[in-house]
Amino acid sequence: MSGKFVQHVLVAHCCQQDRHLSTQNRKDCCTLYRNELLPLISGKVAWTGIPAMQLHTHSKLNRGNVYCNAASPTAVITSVDKSAFLKLQNGSDIRGVAVDGVEGEPISLTEPVAQAIAASFASWLLEKKKSNVSKRLRVSIGHDSRISAQKLQDAVSRGLAGAGFDVIQYGLASTPAMFNSTLTKNEDVECPVDGSIMITASHLPYNRNGFKFFTNAGGLGKADIKIILEHAAEIYKNFTDESLRDAERKATQAVKRLDYMTIYSSNLVAAVRDSAGNVEKPLEGLHIVVDAGNGAGGFFAGNVLEPLGAVTFGSQFLEPNGLFPNHIPNPEDKEAMKAITRAVLDNKADLGIIFDTDVDRSAAVDSSGHEFNRNRLIALISAIVLEQHPGTTIVTDSVTSDGLTAFIEKKLGGRHHRFKRGYKNVIDEAIRLNSVGEEAHLAIETSGHGALKENNWLDDGAYLMVKLLNKLASAKASGVGSGSKVLTDLVDGLEEPGIAVELRLKIDQNHEDLKGGSFHDYGEAVLQHLSNVTDSDPKLQKAPDNHEGVRVSGYGGWFLLRLSLHDPVMALNIEAPNNEDAVKLGLAVLSALTGFPALDTSTLNKFVQV
Repeated sequence: MSGKFVQHVLVAHCCQQDRHLSTQNRKDCCTLYRNELLPLISGKVAWTGIPAMQLHTHSKLNRGNVYCNAASPTAVITSVDKSAFLKLQNGSDIRGVAVDGVEGEPISLTEPVAQAIAASFASWLLEKKKSNVSKRLRVSIGHDSRISAQKLQDAVSRGLAGAGFDVIQYGLASTPAMFNSTLTKNEDVECPVDGSIMITASHLPYNRNGFKFFTNAGGLGKADIKIILEHAAEIYKNFTDESLRDAERKATQAVKRLDYMTIYSSNLVAAVRDSAGNVEKPLEGLHIVVDAGNGAGGFFAGNVLEPLGAVTFGSQFLEPNGLFPNHIPNPEDKEAMKAITRAVLDNKADLGIIFDTDVDRSAAVDSSGHEFNRNRLIALISAIVLEQHPGTTIVTDSVTSDGLTAFIEKKLGGRHHRFKRGYKNVIDEAIRLNSVGEEAHLAIETSGHGALKENNWLDDGAYLMVKLLNKLASAKASGVGSGSKVLTDLVDGLEEPGIAVELRLKIDQNHEDLKGGSFHDYGEAVLQHLSNVTDSDPKLQKAPDNHEGVRVSGYGGWFLLRLSLHDPVMALNIEAPNNEDAVKLGLAVLSALTGFPALDTSTLNKFVQV
């Protein structure tokens, strides 16, 4: 065997939360299984499979944090070119395959690659902070519950320490907390840090992982990520056995482990108490259940809701488990929303709250089982924000409904500014509007990413839920009402579609109709043709102010066809009062696409039953 090896031995801790346990006495213990290593094949270590789990619940044990962290004990440095690094970019994030075991998905985010990326971020940060380099810079690192989290945290630590940085490991944390660590002023936890790295891949499968980067100015943008990856490729090429050993030695001296989530949680608690006139337990008497999906959001039940007086019995999947055995931790996922709805109804709770893996997205369910998700969540948060800031602009992504526009503008008296998909796009647009004199206080996507001006434009799922808690607490304190009906009443009058679908139409990049061109050029040609066809149809009307794809109203509903920036896919959203009108909209799109044989319209054909 040849290659440079970085030794790294870890143990797998896997657990599964029993959804019926009270949060007052919960701790899961797991039987550990060691992975059998197969011989080295083609420069990588092959694994026999995913760690098995066996759950034992001991009621006499105190509640504790147990999370799943399985890692390969050996990382191998093989040749990785610049293009492989650039493929890890996913907009303003980095995403890759970190765990072997899924057919057709080779590991792309190895420990050495992660170390190079961290070293490159250190170089980027040093350049940004060059006016103040009198002290050693420090960077915080946190991670969600993924099984590759620990090995990547250690690799990132080596990359930062090797560059001469101090490293603060927070362990299990949320993405919003990591950004906040660049703002918090508290030397007990070494804050504020100069930069922060969150190790997460949001709701993606267990074998994926990635990075999000922050400074006190916010999350890094696409251009910054590209620069970091390009430089990381150069750093990787120059790795030597000696430089790797040196980074490992420096990491033993530069790394500290501190608890920041307690600080972050206490700030959320203080925000709710403040909204209720500094009442110690403003949620006393309310029953609120939390579904963390075995991600990083379990802290919210015990560290936020319970100190505020809420009963959290019936909360589920709070313990971290990077195999996500119960459901995908994603508020957009139907099964996930069914799970939290069932928990609310089964426990007769006043409210249910659900988070994604790294807690930058969230959704809720009222006591009757009605979801505050997608358009309904945006309507609810808009109603709360517009009470505080009358007439303000609400910035959303491109797939929000016409009914939401009418609700924001006619019912609430605000302005709805529909922009592009992508949480960073929406946030950046809100910031831009403020810079040119148009007041905007909320930027929010249908995915559950929501950022407020008052919270430094951070998309924070926990803070978004705190806005709901503030409303509940203030209503209870003033005697206006109690329970989730206070929230449900706020979205009264929101017109919701009878049918809402999203279809994905793939572009065959090998089809002769592309004539050697790119999928992007082909997709743009499709959109231009659709736009021209729409202009000649009196039953259809293009949106006058549209920033992404082609959006058209007709038959009491609308459709939006847009092109993915990174993949050969066109997404088609259709909303209508009923299935018949939705099919009419689908047929209008289908008839315009017949001249583009490289576009696979099979999903659309099935929808309209052609």
